[in-house]
Parts: sequence; C-alpha cells; structure tokens
Amino acid sequence: GPGAGEGPCVCGCVGYSRDAEGSWFRSLFVHKVDPRKDAHSNLLSKKETSNLYKIQFHNVKPECLDAYNSLTEEVLPKLHLDADYPCDLVGNWNTWYGEQDQAVHLWRFSGGYPALMDCMNKLKQNKEYLDFRKERSRMLLSRRNQLLLEFSFWNEPLPRQGPNIYELRTYKLKVRGCGGPACASGRPLDQHTCGAVPGCQLCPFPAAYKDLQSREETRNAAWRKRGWDENVYYTVPLIRTMESRIMIPLKISPLQ
Repeated sequence: GPGAGEGPCVCGCVGYSRDAEGSWFRSLFVHKVDPRKDAHSNLLSKKETSNLYKIQFHNVKPECLDAYNSLTEEVLPKLHLDADYPCDLVGNWNTWYGEQDQAVHLWRFSGGYPALMDCMNKLKQNKEYLDFRKERSRMLLSRRNQLLLEFSFWNEPLPRQGPNIYELRTYKLKVRGCGGPACASGRPLDQHTCGAVPGCQLCPFPAAYKDLQSREETRNAAWRKRGWDENVYYTVPLIRTMESRIMIPLKISPLQ
C-alpha cells in the first residue's frame, strides 16, 4: 500500500465508482494520435512567455543543514532583489519526508536561455557569490539541477502565504509516454484537485497543502472528480517510477 509520503494507489483500485464505468469502457478503444514533426516541449510549453526555470537539489551533510540554511537565507535574497540579475526566487524548501537533509531551490529566469547565460556570466564576477559557493561546497554531499519549461495550461507561479507544506512528485516516463495526450489532458485535473503550484514540463512543481491531513483529504477527493479515473488509467502505464517529497519552506521562500 502507499506509504506516508504517497497518495492513493495509482493502479485505479481506490475510489472507483459506478459513475466511472463509461470512462473505463471508453478507455478500451485506441485513440489515433497524429504524428508530430516538432518537439514535445513545443506541444506543451508556453509560447507567449520566455520564462525558463531551474530547480536545484542539494544533499547536505546532516550536521551542516542548519548552517547551510542560514547561509542560503543570507545570500540568495540579494540575487532575487538585484535588478541587474534576470533571476527570481520562486521557492526554497527542506525535504521533510523523502530524501533527508536535502534542500530544493526553484529559480525563474525572465528571458529564457539568454537570461540564464547572462546571469551565469555575471555570477562569475560576483565575489560574494563565489565566496558563498566555496563555503557552501564544504557542506554538500552532492547536488544536481534541471532546466524546465512552463506547461502551456498553467499560470506563472506566484508568492503564496503560509503556513503550507509542499509535495513534489517526480515521474520518470517511458519514452512513448512523454508529452502524450494523456499527459496534456491530465495536468489541469491534477492542478484542480491537488492544489498544484503552476508547473513546468519534464518536472512537476510542488502541490501546496495546509498539512498532511489536508493532503490526504484532497487526494481522496480527486477520485470523485469526473475524468480522474480515466486520466489515471491512461497515465499509469506510461510511468516507470515515481518519487514523492514532502517539503517545508525556508524563511526566504516566496512560496510559504
């Protein structure tokens, strides 16, 4: 069964009702998908904006987590507030349930890839930031990051008042499932039922809940939404693995 950091079983055995029989029956038929000649990122990402997002995962030495948080809260807001740097903090968290002693940071670059490169070049000349990175490196076990595009059907993530907890669910898909119709149709449902912060392609953005009990009630309510069972039926066969993190915001996080 699902653990404390997971939602209802995604195999479709939870919350099935007679009202959903029509959806299950329709799912037996194969839908014809027209072949595409452009990337799936062009299919699902926004066209009217040029925002680029970066998500960072830092695995911190357990004895250094408090010092890491203090250092982060001192330096990162300065970049966020400096108009000369085309980057904004969207959210900053520590993982509560999931991979322990981990920090997650989400940045937005207004202007796409040129803005990212502009910011990186300026940071190479920023002595305070270089000193910050040097001190930070002594506290880390490992780190990784990803560049993300916005889904076309979500608005830009805005600051949120707290207190909230956040769930970040990361899916690894089979090649044939990436960017398919089930993905495109399912995310608006997920946003509506699970309180999702507007997200990006290729990596989900966190969903906000008041507490773990609220998360449980919200996810159970998803099964009463028309179309949710059909979405699960189509998407589960496309998933290789799923990882869930429950996260709490840092003091500097615009998403509280």
